[in-house]
Amino acid sequence: QTPYRKAPARLTYMEFNSGVGKTSLIMSLVSEEFPDEVPLRAEEITIPADVTPERVPTHIVDYSEAEQSDEQLYQEISKANVICIVYSVNNKKSIEKVSLVSAVPLILVGNKSDLVEHSSMETILPIMNQYQDIETCVECSAKNLKNISELFYYAQKAVLHPTGPLYCPEEKELKPSCIKALTRIFKISDLDNDGTLNDSELNFFQRTCFNTPLAPQALEDVKNVVRRNMMDGVKDNGLTLKGFLFLHTLFIQRGRHETTWTVLRRFGYDDDLELTQEYLFPLIKIPPDCTTELNHNAYLFLQSVFDKHDKDRDCALSPEEVKDLFKVFPYMPWGPDVNNTVCTNEQGWLTYQGYLSQWTLTTYLDVQRSLEYLGYLGYSIIYEQESQAAAITVTRNKRIDLQKKQTQRSVFRCNVLGARGSGKSGFLQAFLGRNLQRQRRIREEHKSFYAISTTYVYGQEKYLLLHEVMPDIDFLTETDLACDVVCLVYDVNNPRSFEYCAKVYKQYFIDSKTPCVVIAAKSDLHEVRQHYSLSPHDFCRKHKLHPPQPFTCSTNEAPSKDIYTRLTTMAMYPLLCQTNKLPSLRRQYHARLHCMCACNRCTYCLCQNLLKLELLRSIKAQLRTVVFNRHMAQADLKNSTFWLRASVGATVFAVLGFAMYRALLKQR
Repeated sequence: QTPYRKAPARLTYMEFNSGVGKTSLIMSLVSEEFPDEVPLRAEEITIPADVTPERVPTHIVDYSEAEQSDEQLYQEISKANVICIVYSVNNKKSIEKVSLVSAVPLILVGNKSDLVEHSSMETILPIMNQYQDIETCVECSAKNLKNISELFYYAQKAVLHPTGPLYCPEEKELKPSCIKALTRIFKISDLDNDGTLNDSELNFFQRTCFNTPLAPQALEDVKNVVRRNMMDGVKDNGLTLKGFLFLHTLFIQRGRHETTWTVLRRFGYDDDLELTQEYLFPLIKIPPDCTTELNHNAYLFLQSVFDKHDKDRDCALSPEEVKDLFKVFPYMPWGPDVNNTVCTNEQGWLTYQGYLSQWTLTTYLDVQRSLEYLGYLGYSIIYEQESQAAAITVTRNKRIDLQKKQTQRSVFRCNVLGARGSGKSGFLQAFLGRNLQRQRRIREEHKSFYAISTTYVYGQEKYLLLHEVMPDIDFLTETDLACDVVCLVYDVNNPRSFEYCAKVYKQYFIDSKTPCVVIAAKSDLHEVRQHYSLSPHDFCRKHKLHPPQPFTCSTNEAPSKDIYTRLTTMAMYPLLCQTNKLPSLRRQYHARLHCMCACNRCTYCLCQNLLKLELLRSIKAQLRTVVFNRHMAQADLKNSTFWLRASVGATVFAVLGFAMYRALLKQR
């Protein structure tokens, strides 16, 4: 695996009294022999990455109290990644002079071990227990080359795999930040959310972090170690969270910090146990006039996350299940307004469709936020992708869609404009299947200015995103105007309501290619004359718009969704909405769509017209007459009718196949 730290590690060697052999250690490492003459201070040395175990270049900087001032010392300390403090094991005074003030890891180096037969560890241990910044203590000999390479290995290890952020030696347990990070990793790896890691999940975890699975016997050995030390570390032959944390505590206590750090960094953590910006926010380029959507793999992943947390299998997430889902987040990303943005069940819980709709909305409006959320859930790890940017599809420029007269987009935006009290909020909530009675239960502070759900256009599932725009004509932003279709809503019972729609249309959309639809809201109330120079019908006729569409959400059942399907269709095929286009263009669209309409030009309509031909009807009538005149039996009559229907069906099928064949040839 690529090392986490790509920048060179800087090692500073210090002495607090002369003659401890600090410079000799450096020169023995470089020349692999003890020097005859030792200068007061060695020159700065760089060890290439290809000769170090961790594949990281290392700068070794010597310090001499005789040649350098205290100010130079502090400068070196501020640049260092790790500091090695050298003392002589045969000189107790040099040990007593060891001073430890540092914000970086420290290595205590006991030199000249060849001159004594005893170890200095008993004297050093109290110092190590007193200062948490000390990573380890190494006794070595520059003369005999004893533990010289080990010294530099431990120094590099202290930089790349520090103990400080992970473990508290006084308490002999993991630090809270480390527990929090490992708990998130455990929950991501627990693919079935049963609270344990079974053999399959453990192998997935092992392969993800270390690129190799564990043998069955090795898995049993790991679980047996946990069983011997913890009563509830293994449950139903699976590793629990407590057992998982115990294993990492054991790794650290045995000096295998790199194991825990490898896991943490694979799941996106930095030296401070925070998820890195590179992990949460991978680079993604979005050209102008393009949108962002989740691709098929992303929806499959989100579906697995939903199924994982829908414990009662009711196809909805209760508040407790939502909290459980977002336990891998540092904060709760969805507030109460989400329940008024997407579809919910009668209890107000997020349905499966509503859950996917909210993800679709987030990706469309704020793709960086969506990348962050997918990062917390571990998308790139579970799907073995370089980053969660692989979950995003950037659609092509809308202008190209218009030129090619087709689109691959799945999400279409409709901006809803209207005067205050015209019924915009009701129009949004009706899209989610809520009538006026259900809408009255929504608290004002939980109100949402967005609504998103699915519609079907010619058999294709599409997302329609409704955005309620604040009614301020003079301050409409580019976001308020950028959309695929515009809804102008007015209240039929308010005589001054339509004036706002007319002014907005004439100021912003009269020369725009964006389709516009006028909605006559609250159509269940008495319609009054609008205080405008033109009536809504005359205004639409003058500007070649569709007539105002009556709409009401004051119904006993869920409001009709026909108008929303129409809006989505207009957003997908805006050229069809322009009444001044040639009929040939409409024929071209119908031939491509094979639509189920009465246009008399698509395949379905041709077949329907064929079945309704007077010639075919007269033939059927004559056959019936012949049959009845000959006094055929009832069984014979049924048999003849069967063959008649079969003949007609075969004829229709042949015509249908020929029409489809012609349509395919035209497309080619």
